[in-house]
Amino acid sequence: MAPSSVLCILLGLLMWPEPGTASLPLVMDSVIRVLAELEQKLPGTQVNESASAWLLSAQNSGPLHPLHHLLLQAPSLKVTKLDPPPLSPELRDLAEEVARHEIQAGREYGVVLAPDGSTVAVKPLLAGLTAGLQVRRGLALTLPLESQASPPDAGATSPGPTGASPDIPLRMPDARDSFLAITLAADLGLDFLQSPRNQSLPGLGTEGCWDQLSAPQEFTLLDPKASGLTMAFLNGALDGALLADYLSTVPEPRPPLSRLLSEYYGAGVAEDPKFRSNFRRQKGAALTSAPSLAQLVLGTLVLLQNVEPGPPQLHNISQDHLAQVAAQAAKEFVEAFLGCPAIHPRCRWEAAPYRGNPAPLKLPLGFLYVHHTFEPALPCTTFKRCAADMRSMQRFHQGERHWSDIGYSFVVGSDGYVYEGRGWHWVGAHTFGYNSHGFGVAIVGDFSKTLPSKEVLRTVSHVLPSCAVRAGLLRGDYGVLGHRQLVRTTECPGDALFLQLRTWPHFSE
Repeated sequence: MAPSSVLCILLGLLMWPEPGTASLPLVMDSVIRVLAELEQKLPGTQVNESASAWLLSAQNSGPLHPLHHLLLQAPSLKVTKLDPPPLSPELRDLAEEVARHEIQAGREYGVVLAPDGSTVAVKPLLAGLTAGLQVRRGLALTLPLESQASPPDAGATSPGPTGASPDIPLRMPDARDSFLAITLAADLGLDFLQSPRNQSLPGLGTEGCWDQLSAPQEFTLLDPKASGLTMAFLNGALDGALLADYLSTVPEPRPPLSRLLSEYYGAGVAEDPKFRSNFRRQKGAALTSAPSLAQLVLGTLVLLQNVEPGPPQLHNISQDHLAQVAAQAAKEFVEAFLGCPAIHPRCRWEAAPYRGNPAPLKLPLGFLYVHHTFEPALPCTTFKRCAADMRSMQRFHQGERHWSDIGYSFVVGSDGYVYEGRGWHWVGAHTFGYNSHGFGVAIVGDFSKTLPSKEVLRTVSHVLPSCAVRAGLLRGDYGVLGHRQLVRTTECPGDALFLQLRTWPHFSE
């Protein structure tokens, strides 16, 4: 069976108007089960690819996204009506539960927990996959996005005045831009138009907590006033664009979607350990740039401004103003999301409560203190192992050393993630006598004789501190020190890692 046909039918099921209560846990493996059952039960080896076009235009799912409407105008697509295929009741309930992405009373719906510990919105993920399946090898989807304004330099500190130019169509240079238009650009532009960002934390998007990790059913946002640009939405949108790019170029026969998602949220697509959800941000950085994304966001905003009924926040907004919004939105996404590390919040690794009252830090701080955990001695390479290591360290720090909490501000695993300890705002217990002067960042493992991976070293030496400086949490002239430089009774962070620290630009003697 054609993967596109299976996905299109799944999209139809996920667009039913009234979500139900899923009996299956809201995890990515449950979504993969839906795909696998569809791939097994649908008859024949080919189903008309226009099924995806019909499902995207289904009116019972509410107003059609204008960009989806444009895709449906392609002369190569023929809309065909299909009846929903048979699914087991529990899978049908799951489809209802993730029918749409929305936020109500601080809860986020339409999201699932992935094996890497990240939360993913299903709808933008499937939209990207659908777009990728509609693109033939070497053929880009071109959307007629037109504007009389040019976005200012997306890399500038603040958008400046824009000059008008002749009526020049903003065409997608390749399929990659089409995928980002489908999954991200419109939502990104509208959100920044409504509420310009003033980041108080590194990164873009609000995280949340599941009611339980073993069989999650409810996801509550840490910020009850969060916009639609949650971490789950951004993860789903980026995953959709990355997998669409892969599907648009991989030779026929394309892999079954159940297998593709199993690989992407598992060990890696086509056995590539770097092409998996753990490293979506690093992979996404090669997918776009701030200038090209700004042009794309501007084009989608202008397009939405000229459809009826369009978003009300676009009424009577000049294209020059839209260009400034597009530049800011693109810059924030590239720098504050793609350019920052993914940080799992405390609830994700099931941290025990803090004992007592934490003392606040006086920000910005001037130092970054680097540690290795020593015990656990081995680097953790999966979410399950890293989360268990975090709980083990917290039990030791609270039970044996009688500290209020795990001592480190952050802990870096070898699974592509940073784990929140005391975090950005509370005094830790990592560097005796200096806890209030700097953030304590530990790398899981014993690095007396060996070094962490290049990705981990880059996270600690550049990515994490750069994002902290950008957010005003760390001074621009901050210093990096090894634990041993301030506490003479320890060899932490290990001889091999300490020699590496001495080569970093911010290292302080």
